[in-house]
Amino acid sequence: MDYFPIFVKLKGQSCLVVGAGEVAARKIDLLLRAGAKITVIAKEISASVSCIQTKYAITVLQKSFAPDDLSDFRLVVSATDDLATNQLVAQTAHARNIPVNVVDNLELCSFIFPAIVDRSPIIAAVSSGGAAPILARLLRAKMESVISPAYGQLAVFAEKFRGAVKQRIKHPGQRRVFWERVFQGSVAEHVFSGNQHAAELELQSLLAGNQGSIPKGEVYLIGAGPGAADLLTFRALRLMQQADVVVYDRLVSPEILDLARRDAEKIYVGKQRQNHALPQESINALLANLAKQGKRVARVKGGDPFIFGRGGEEIETLMQQGIHFQVIPGITAASGCSSYAGIPLTHRDHAQSVTFVTGHLKDDSINLNWTQLAAPNQTIVIYMGSVGLEKICQALIVHGSPSDLPIALIQQGTTVNQKVITGTLATISDQVAKQNIKAPTLIIIGTVVTLHDKLAWFSGEQPTQNDDQSNHNQAKK
Repeated sequence: MDYFPIFVKLKGQSCLVVGAGEVAARKIDLLLRAGAKITVIAKEISASVSCIQTKYAITVLQKSFAPDDLSDFRLVVSATDDLATNQLVAQTAHARNIPVNVVDNLELCSFIFPAIVDRSPIIAAVSSGGAAPILARLLRAKMESVISPAYGQLAVFAEKFRGAVKQRIKHPGQRRVFWERVFQGSVAEHVFSGNQHAAELELQSLLAGNQGSIPKGEVYLIGAGPGAADLLTFRALRLMQQADVVVYDRLVSPEILDLARRDAEKIYVGKQRQNHALPQESINALLANLAKQGKRVARVKGGDPFIFGRGGEEIETLMQQGIHFQVIPGITAASGCSSYAGIPLTHRDHAQSVTFVTGHLKDDSINLNWTQLAAPNQTIVIYMGSVGLEKICQALIVHGSPSDLPIALIQQGTTVNQKVITGTLATISDQVAKQNIKAPTLIIIGTVVTLHDKLAWFSGEQPTQNDDQSNHNQAKK
């Protein structure tokens, strides 16, 4: 260990920054976040430092650095592009036992700045000891993705009860167990979801002597997005990794399922046309029963749970039975698949509105407002419509849509198996029949589809196009 990691209290302490360029401005900003009193010495003052001076009470001395300037400072940073000045600052600071950092000159430093994840009062820092600062920044970015800003709120919340917990629970080991339960359980989840009142009531209940009771279970209704694992939200990932049970459907990819806690129980409840692993009512009851056993249940659904995901039906049951739940939105298939296919859902030259519909209803019929769907200057997105594709196209033509209206069918969008088949209402059914299509699929109808050739960017795509569509696109160009 070349550098000992340490956090220094700088609130109200005088710190000197020599230099006033862009790099110095970044160091000043960091020190201000820690509450330091800043003095800047530099012959030339950059616009960034001048801007900081207008917002904060920093002292700026427009002059050259002299050894006599270095008095009564807790910490010094030299951020000039003049080697002689940097050496003089470092030598003077070392002689007076004042910690000094010289930017981009490790040999002159007595301390270095780490890459910082600020979730105040939670602070995380990573350093390469100056060997690979870019790598340290990349690692910080990974830490940013797993340490939610809500952890800072949780730390502030815990501080309010720290004294009461210490007074109530005398033994340090028992206090540790108590706080672990708080930080990993429903109290923390109440804080994360912004319900401070519920968090306080539950912590007070635990503190009153209910530590031995069965913990309250809860359900996380998580949207897993259209397929790609890295499209999960930070909150979805965090809750999946703390859930005791994962209840998932067939649209959740193995890569996403692998992100769940290794020892979590996994229950498949997928539904396919005419083949339901569990009826919806049984899924609703399963979620409630697992939560009643004190388990944290991640109900993971493809896309977004509130867009043709039947999430509303599931939480109705949970509400009726008084079970706490959270809804974590996901990237719906319409947004994810259209983006990866290079087909914007709206475009001022093509569509001023978007309509989402499902390709089959509760009784497996296709009974839609065809007159409305056949209106021009809009985009129609059809979920679960591949089986009824031919009927959908025929109905739209009958109700006034032109037979050469562009249409696209997207297979397994956002994944390496993505395939985009484009055609027209008149030709797409025959085009799709020639392909070995695998669920899930999404259908997009409208002239925005003509932009696919120009805007397709995803390297995993396997484009397939009808000749009629190709001619249509060439005419557009």
